[in-house]
Amino acid sequence: MRPPTLDTVAEAAGVSRATVSRVVNGTARVSPRVHAQVENAIAELGYVPNRAARNLVNRRTDSIALVLREPDATVLADPYLGSMIIAISRALADTTFQLVLVNARNDSKHGTLADYVRGGHFDGVLLASMHTDDPLPGVLVGSHVPTVVSGRPEHPIPGLLFVDSDNVGGGRLATEHLVSLGRRRIATIAGPPDMTATPDRLAGFRAALADAALPEGPVAAGDFTHPSGERAMAELLDRAPELDAVFAGNDMMAAGALRTLRARGRRVPDDVAVVGYDDIDLAHHTEPALTTVRQPVDDAARTMVDLLIGQINGEPGGESVVLPNELVKRDSA
Repeated sequence: MRPPTLDTVAEAAGVSRATVSRVVNGTARVSPRVHAQVENAIAELGYVPNRAARNLVNRRTDSIALVLREPDATVLADPYLGSMIIAISRALADTTFQLVLVNARNDSKHGTLADYVRGGHFDGVLLASMHTDDPLPGVLVGSHVPTVVSGRPEHPIPGLLFVDSDNVGGGRLATEHLVSLGRRRIATIAGPPDMTATPDRLAGFRAALADAALPEGPVAAGDFTHPSGERAMAELLDRAPELDAVFAGNDMMAAGALRTLRARGRRVPDDVAVVGYDDIDLAHHTEPALTTVRQPVDDAARTMVDLLIGQINGEPGGESVVLPNELVKRDSA
């Protein structure tokens, strides 16, 4: 038996094919009586509209691109990015939109990606893991492509909405907790300097030390990976062997720091207390389990999706959002 078509629905409803098309696509008003006739015929026949044809009429693709600005290896190895991808997928589950994952770290190709998006292949773009010199957000906004960014851009871009967590507050939370434990020689392992989360978390770290009338502790640079946390911790111990606490800019670097401390014979938290950031699953399974700053990944994903769909639907307003973090206390501090 052949599946029902617009023509068979039109015949069953006693209306023209064009009227059925208008009801299916919502492109023009029809009387409530005619609308009900068509809907009843669709239900009786089990007609499924052709999404591709409908989207051609509406100039919609029902697709949203999540663009990650990192090398492939980083995306695959970073649990935080993985949790963000999953959270955005969940946030889209009850919508008509499909998520398309695009990895575009090579800045020389950003023009190609922008041209592809401007060509109507996506209804909107979510950008994650942005770096401060990234030209893509400005290109997309300038092309009137609905766009929402995860994380605060270094410089405001008119028309660009972002969703961030309070990284300054998070850095302060972590450091204030270490101070409350009686730690007085507190160091930090910072993330990549070209991501705004890094200077923001450093600002919170420094503000908390200043409030406690403590000198600024040593800073070592990492890149949000486990090996960089190991190296940075070794550097800090060489520079400041008397340190008694470390705030790491993410949990991966904190886990690396724990490994180096153990290798150097330092007990955690007895000799050195450690606080991480993100509260990824790894934080539960390190030895000892990590005290960390939890970012509201699910709330951030839902907010990003809501803001983007609002733009796609032409809804007025919409403002950038900064969400609060919370401290999760475990055995490392």
